Amino acid sequence: MTKPFRVLIADDMSAKSAEILAESRSVAVDVRGGISAEELKSVIGEYDGLVVRSRTKVTADLLSAAKRLQVIGRAGIGVDNIDVEAASRQGVIVENAPSGNSVTTAEHALCLLASLARHIPQADASMKAGKWEKKKFQGTELMGKTLGVLGLGNIGRIFASRARGLSMNVIAYDPFIGTEAAERLGVELVSLDELYSRADMMSCHTPLTAETKGMVGDEAFAKMKPGVFLVNASRGGVVDERALLRALDGGKVAGAALDVFEEEPPPEGYELVKHPKVVCTPHLGASTEEAQEKVAAEIAEQMVAYAERGEVRNAVNVHSVSGEVKSKLSPWLELSEKLGSLVGQLARGDFRAGGFIDELSVQVTGEAAEMGATACTNAALVGLLQNFMDGPVNEVNAPFVAKERGLKVDEVRSHSERDLTSAIALTARCGDTTRYVKGTLYHIGDRIEPRVVQIDGFLVEAPPAGHILAVLNQDRPGVIGAVGSLLGEKGININSLHVGLDETSGVALALWNMDAQLGADMVQAVRGLSQVEKAQLIDL
Repeated sequence: MTKPFRVLIADDMSAKSAEILAESRSVAVDVRGGISAEELKSVIGEYDGLVVRSRTKVTADLLSAAKRLQVIGRAGIGVDNIDVEAASRQGVIVENAPSGNSVTTAEHALCLLASLARHIPQADASMKAGKWEKKKFQGTELMGKTLGVLGLGNIGRIFASRARGLSMNVIAYDPFIGTEAAERLGVELVSLDELYSRADMMSCHTPLTAETKGMVGDEAFAKMKPGVFLVNASRGGVVDERALLRALDGGKVAGAALDVFEEEPPPEGYELVKHPKVVCTPHLGASTEEAQEKVAAEIAEQMVAYAERGEVRNAVNVHSVSGEVKSKLSPWLELSEKLGSLVGQLARGDFRAGGFIDELSVQVTGEAAEMGATACTNAALVGLLQNFMDGPVNEVNAPFVAKERGLKVDEVRSHSERDLTSAIALTARCGDTTRYVKGTLYHIGDRIEPRVVQIDGFLVEAPPAGHILAVLNQDRPGVIGAVGSLLGEKGININSLHVGLDETSGVALALWNMDAQLGADMVQAVRGLSQVEKAQLIDL
């Protein structure tokens, strides 16, 4: 009986998550919300999946104890509490739930902006103190103001749409969105400097990365209009808080509304929190009942999809493939891995001098390119690297392993080529030596069968499977018979034989597919035959 896919929920979240996981026959779920870091490290080795919110820190140290772990699910969009690089190196998929709290967070940012413009928190505090300070809290209208949106992801787009509904003029900066897409949102796409210089009000909606950390700092504030309003409900650290304090005190920033901070919770008595021009909330962007249930359900459904079908959704460190696409792409992934293994074995065998490959070029043509070229490239890397690695290699850590070994990887996508409408072709280089393999899928009735159609300059038509003896020999009568007789004398059953000829050199490549692997003495005997130039075992 197959062992269940064990999932640990390590943070407090909606019970909906555990309910969905428990309904799956493939999953066994444990709920230990609030588990300490020490306890988590002591038990994490027993689990295949881990579900967290923002409290639990998934560090490299924790991952070192997670020997079974295959996937981490973050119930929310931000993954800055997860060491994604360490997870990737270990081959662990990291998924988030990007859509469940998008509306809630966008609405909260808009509430912060309105509160900032109309001094609502300060006026409320004044009223509760028994005062009536009507003139003190004169505000600013939102209508007609130019709003700068930093980042047009899910939340940024919803926020921009809501702001346009208030008749605001919305401009945005996002290097990963095209002009046409922005125009469909009714948003003007501008450069970062132009956003800073034109915006009356600005809202941050960008993830925290090495590039975005502290990007709204002294240099950015210097380019902004005097009296600008700033909202940050994205991630703490996008705004340089010390620079913001200087801009508030200097009058460049008229007011700031913050839901997130570099350190959470902020230190007691934190000057920015106490500042009279600052409205702040304790990271409430996703804190609605609706959003918490949505993200809990979303991440649980993703865990079930992975446990039951190997389906990857909303991964931040590997190509995501839906169930429908995965079923169509799977044969191409299997072919890619086989071709990677084939070219790797050719590269490390007698067909070239020893040493590791310097460069791998992966050309993906046709339907495979449309569905998932990068997934095919990673599958090819898995097949290749398994020939050189003792430890496990999968599609998540393969790019990192390749980089660590100095292997340059190039991916080329095309719609079609001269010979085949859909194919995978790998070129491996080491110094001046090059090895080339190409494969495709044959549709035979209801079956899909992979085929190797070229090795170096030889056109062949062979299934990439089983124990293969690859023989280079002079194209002379009797060579095939001599090899076949030698194998027959040793009781080796030949399943199939596939031959390709290079007419220019007069050399043939024969792929002998057998039902058992040959010993080294047998390979040596084949090499000793007249007209045989080289012979090598390949195991696929």
